[in-house]
Amino acid sequence: MKRSLHWMILALFLLAACGPKPTPGVIHIRLPLGYIPNIQFAPLYVAAQRGYFSDAGIELELAYMDENQAAALVGANNLQFAVISGEQVLLARAQGLPIIYVAAWYQQYPVSVIAKTGQGISAPADLRGKTIGLPGLYGANYIGLRALLHAGGVNESEVTLDSIGYTQVEALTADRDQAVSVYTNNEPVQLRSLGTSLSELRVADYVQLASNGLITNDATAAGNPRLVRGMVGALLHGISDTIADPEAAYQISLGYVDTLAQANTAVQKQVLATSIELWKADRLGKSNPAAWENMQAVLLDMNLLTQKLDLSRVYTNEFLP
Repeated sequence: MKRSLHWMILALFLLAACGPKPTPGVIHIRLPLGYIPNIQFAPLYVAAQRGYFSDAGIELELAYMDENQAAALVGANNLQFAVISGEQVLLARAQGLPIIYVAAWYQQYPVSVIAKTGQGISAPADLRGKTIGLPGLYGANYIGLRALLHAGGVNESEVTLDSIGYTQVEALTADRDQAVSVYTNNEPVQLRSLGTSLSELRVADYVQLASNGLITNDATAAGNPRLVRGMVGALLHGISDTIADPEAAYQISLGYVDTLAQANTAVQKQVLATSIELWKADRLGKSNPAAWENMQAVLLDMNLLTQKLDLSRVYTNEFLP
C-alpha cells in the first residue's frame, strides 16, 4: 500500500512537471502616441486586434498625447514605452532623460514642403525668399524644413517663417503662404483630393533622418528585455500585416478610429498607402546609423543641441526579432 501511494505521488508530480505551464502574468502597457486616433496608426490596431500584444503577455492601452510629455513620462519610468520622433529622442537624451529608441517604425522622415505648382518651387534652393507656413518653430515640421533648407544651401534668415498652427491646408488654399511644411502622408493627400496641383519636396528625398519609432527607458531595457522584445515584435508584426494587406488593416482601423467611418474613404486609404511607403524596409524596425548621425547634425546646426551625444545610448537594434 505504501509503495503504491509512493508511485502515485511520483506519477502526479511528473504529470504536473510535464503538463501545461502557468500563464505568465499579463503586463498592462499604456502606450502614448503623438496624435489623435488616426488611420496612420493602423499597425497598432492590427496588432491589438489580432492578439500580437496579448500573445506577448501585454495588455495594451493606447493613449494620445504630446511627444514631449510622453518622453518625460517614459524618462521618469512612469510609463515604459511611447512612440515619438527621432529628434525628440535626441533632445530628451540631451536633457538627461534615460530613454532609448528600440524600433524604427518610419524608415523615411514623414515631412514635406509643398506649394502650388505656380510658385515655381521644384528644389530646396527655390525656397529662398519664400514665406513658409508651419505649426511653429518646433517639432518635426520645423526640423524637416530646416533639413530641406540646409540641403538647398538656404539659411533660415533667407525665408519668412509663418507660425500658423495646424492650418496648412487652409493657408495654402487661400494663398496666405507660398509654401507650407506638412506631414507627407496627410496634407498633400488632402489637397490633391481637392484638385490642388502641388509641387512637393520630400525631406526623405534629400536626407535620411531618424524618424518615428518605439522608445523605452534604460531601466526597462536592462531589467525586462523580454517585455521590450514582446512590444517590438508585436509592433513589427502589425506593420508587416498592414503592408501585406492594407484593406484588412483599414477595416480593422474602423473599430479604433471613431471618425474614420464618416471620413472620405478614398482619401483615408490614400493616407494609409502613403504611410506604408514610408514604413517599408528590407528589415522592419532597424535603425540606420547614418539617419541618427544626420539628425544629430541638423539639431547641432539649429543649436537645439550644444554638443554631440553618444548615439550608442540613444538607439539600439538588439531587440529586433
